[in-house]
Amino acid sequence: MSSTTVDKNNQRLAMKITINGKDQDLDAPASITSLLATLGLADKPVVVELNKKALFPREYTSSQLEDGDQVEIIAIAAGG
Repeated sequence: MSSTTVDKNNQRLAMKITINGKDQDLDAPASITSLLATLGLADKPVVVELNKKALFPREYTSSQLEDGDQVEIIAIAAGG
């Protein structure tokens, strides 16, 4: 992973991650849980892969995003 950029006052600047193949800037540190909430997916059944590793839902809160991370989010849909 690349390190997060800081300004001359050592303040963290936006970091860039990739979500489902599209670049996304984040202004603050975020967990998978907060990212899902931001995307409106907090209460949806989803599978999340972080840097090509599938996560268990119990790992979402403790998985902190870093600059350059790649996230894949797959919504689970039931039906016939």
